[in-house]
Amino acid sequence: MANQSHDVLGIGNAIVDVLAYTEDDFLIANQLNKGSMRLIDEAEAERLYNTMGPATTISGGSAANTTVGIASLGGNAAFIGKIRQDAVGDVFAHDIRAIGVRFDTPRSVDGPATARSFILVTPDGERTMNTYLGACQLLSPDDIDEAVVEASSITYLEGYLWDPPDAKEAFRKAAGIAHRAGQKVSITLSDSFCVDRYRDEFRELLRDKTIDILFANEHELKSLYATSDFDSALAALRQEGTLGVVTRSEHGSLVVTREATKAVAAFPIETLVDTTGAGDLFAAGFLLGLARGISHEDCARMGALAAAEVIQHLGARPQTNLKDLALQNGLTIS
Repeated sequence: MANQSHDVLGIGNAIVDVLAYTEDDFLIANQLNKGSMRLIDEAEAERLYNTMGPATTISGGSAANTTVGIASLGGNAAFIGKIRQDAVGDVFAHDIRAIGVRFDTPRSVDGPATARSFILVTPDGERTMNTYLGACQLLSPDDIDEAVVEASSITYLEGYLWDPPDAKEAFRKAAGIAHRAGQKVSITLSDSFCVDRYRDEFRELLRDKTIDILFANEHELKSLYATSDFDSALAALRQEGTLGVVTRSEHGSLVVTREATKAVAAFPIETLVDTTGAGDLFAAGFLLGLARGISHEDCARMGALAAAEVIQHLGARPQTNLKDLALQNGLTIS
């Protein structure tokens, strides 16, 4: 295989996160389903912003967070996602490029504003997400840079992007380019409510081999196979023949192939602050390890280390150099 310019190309929603600590009473009063992600319109975005209390603004977006994690681990990453020519878009573009992720997607000059996600963090560290997709929904097949896809060992999509039809086609286009170039394609299911909407389509992506690597947590996997029994869902995933990576919070992760299911422990932490980005950063460590050819177990250990760092502070992007952290813990990627 030819040398790759990028270990991973992320394709996803370009979002700026607005985070605030809150109490369970606020969620109840606003009829918010704790731990879920819901899509909101611009009017609801403004209402929430005005009622949620003091907030911290940090660039986010699931696949974007993953590419930032890869860069922090010393990998080479690129990102495709849509923002508008506005102040929030300036923040997003600056932040992702500052850490070394390639981001060249043309901005929209009119239409909806750059996306924001209003993330309410309760004292137990759980996050409830309210997302205004805005300009994200304008991503189209024309935004897929064929050369960048071809030059990336793994193309990684977030399931959240499956809502807008044009974005869905953009990913299908990227997957086709990647496979023709002999590269791998991965998806994260993102949210069990997202899976509920597109269960049949996601399963078809596995069956027709559009997807080589699947990331899911326990809830998403059970939703994918429409069962309340985790072992049944795991058995169904094993039959797909896809490389499956199932995260289980403090219980670690499972790496699933047709031949075997291997359990890898979570990385110990001192204090749980905010679970936002845990899955994104786990994917960063796993995908970089996979792109560099290390064992599946060490990929999962790298993912667990990156996830452990991000859940010990507010926000979904690392505040510590993850490459240095990995070296300190005996994990290296050449």
